[in-house]
This record gives sequence, C-alpha cells and structure tokens, in this order.
Amino acid sequence: MTATAGSADPLALESQICFALSVASRSVVAAYRPVLEPMGLTHPQYLVMLALWQGPAPTLRDLAATLRLDPGTLSPLVKRLEGQGLVSRRRGEADERTLTIALTSEGAALRAEAESIPERMMARLGVDRDELVLLHRTMSKLIAAAED
Repeated sequence: MTATAGSADPLALESQICFALSVASRSVVAAYRPVLEPMGLTHPQYLVMLALWQGPAPTLRDLAATLRLDPGTLSPLVKRLEGQGLVSRRRGEADERTLTIALTSEGAALRAEAESIPERMMARLGVDRDELVLLHRTMSKLIAAAED
C-alpha cells in the first residue's frame, strides 16, 4: 500500500520509533566518545563504572542485572577494567561461583573526574536539564512497557 496525498505511510522509516531510537542511541554513544577517551573508558565501561560508583561492591550477576546485560557480556568489560587498575574481582569464599566486583582506589578516584560528564554532555547535545528529565521519563516508560 502506498501513501496518498494527505495520509502518512504507516511504514515510513523516518516515522518509526525503533529507527529513531536506534539512530539516537548510536549518535549519543558516539558523542560520549571524545569525552570518555581522556579517561581511558569506552561507553560500556563508563556504564559499569557509573553502576559501581553508586554503592557497595556487587556480584557480577547483580551488576549484570543492574545494567540489563548478560553476565557473559559483562565479564570481558570487567576484565578490561581490572586490567586498567580500576576494579578488582574476587571469588566468594562461601561460593566460588560468586564473583564480587569492587572499585580500586584508582577507580574510586576517577569518579571526581567523571562528575563533569553530565553537564558536558548536556552542552554537547544542546539540551537542558528539564529536557533530559522529560526524555528520561519517556524512555523509562518505553523500557517498562517493552519489558512487560
């Protein structure tokens, strides 16, 4: 079926939310690259560090759940962060299958440098705090609906 004058094509690529989200995701991650490179972090590593800066040392499984990643996907990210001296991994004494991830002093200190990133990214993306709050609320609603 083709669109006629006055009606929109329901399958037009540019009107699909999935397309807009996909392009936005790639574009925003790319915008983070020059901000994160001086810190030696990739965007996925930055997300791991954000989760670790929030609180006590989680297990790999808990961290994967927080980040909505498969533990098998997260494990190499954590290994690279360990190689950079930012985190340590420790096997559980009671259960060797449990792997606890903790910040090193270098990883904890990196937080101070990262505190400027949200403001810098707002400036790079040309959005203000109110716009981001609204966008975050809408994205959270979409995520919840998609996970049902």
